[in-house]
Amino acid sequence: MSAHIRPDLDAIPAYVAGKTHPGAVKLASNETTFPPLPSVTKAIAEAVELSNRYPDNHAVELRGALADFLGVELENVAAGCGSVALCQELVQITCRHPEDEVLFAWRSFEAYPIVAQVAGAKAVQVPLDGEFTHDLDALAAAITPNTRVVFVCNPNNPTGTARGRAEIVEFLDRVPADVLVVLDEAYFEYLRMPAEDFPDGVELGRTRPNVLVLRTFSKAYGLAGLRVGYAVGAPEVITALMKVHIPFSVSRVAQAAAIASLEARHELLERTDAVVAERDRMREALLAAGYRVPVSHSNFVWLPLGDRSAEYGAASTEAGVILRPYGTDGVRITAGDPHENDAFLRFATDPEIVARFVG
Repeated sequence: MSAHIRPDLDAIPAYVAGKTHPGAVKLASNETTFPPLPSVTKAIAEAVELSNRYPDNHAVELRGALADFLGVELENVAAGCGSVALCQELVQITCRHPEDEVLFAWRSFEAYPIVAQVAGAKAVQVPLDGEFTHDLDALAAAITPNTRVVFVCNPNNPTGTARGRAEIVEFLDRVPADVLVVLDEAYFEYLRMPAEDFPDGVELGRTRPNVLVLRTFSKAYGLAGLRVGYAVGAPEVITALMKVHIPFSVSRVAQAAAIASLEARHELLERTDAVVAERDRMREALLAAGYRVPVSHSNFVWLPLGDRSAEYGAASTEAGVILRPYGTDGVRITAGDPHENDAFLRFATDPEIVARFVG
């Protein structure tokens, strides 16, 4: 006899992390190549010395610092073990029946269908438009009386595309007030849009109780290895999140590092300019070589190579550069250090590779 396991779990795909090979250039995971600042590593070291003590389960100091930074109240902020943990908790607090629907664009963040199925809810995928961007009209039209939560990844992972403020507002106006809209802004700090159309979810959510924003310290703040993200939303949603979160899941070290990073945010966020410059340089080189490359507002670029994606990823690995193929949709390439990006571009613009995958 073996333990009784939910049989529906057999249909749930495991989350796939970016691969690593010794000696290879890794552009498969959306990490920053910059290490934490000295002030952050100092905070980490001091927190480690207290590792025998439990962390603050409610992360009050971190949430307070975030509330001050964002201009909201403490009760508007929750912390989580990365924003992906908050994604799963959001499904837990909104869905409890098999017919409850979790709606999202596809392809988008691969955790969405997983967290929906783990909670026993129905994952509903809405195709991206022809520019690999959220089709907000189709997303709004797909909402039914069973829809409980809608994830909008903006900028979108893995395509890097983004919708502006006016488009997001128009979409939000069409969503019923009892449907939770989650603006997943994990790559918010890499957005470069005109101020009049800049899609700041926190600002949009101030007058909309059914809008919640997710952000993270994993990307621009360089704390991917410590796992700390946060949610900003109405107090009743935040209270529900804090009821289902795993106790002590945001470690003492993660909380200390996030607070120190927030204090050093101006220096840290200046680094995003270098990443954006490399991202744009990569895109221009790929366009010049004949690739189709959507405009990216994140820290990566997307090659919509369709059923050649896995083959392209295998070829790049053979050349010593690890990328991230996504099924039969495309390949995502993270902007790394200039020398790492140069290694990728040497592979990508090689005439034989171009003829094989682009020509």
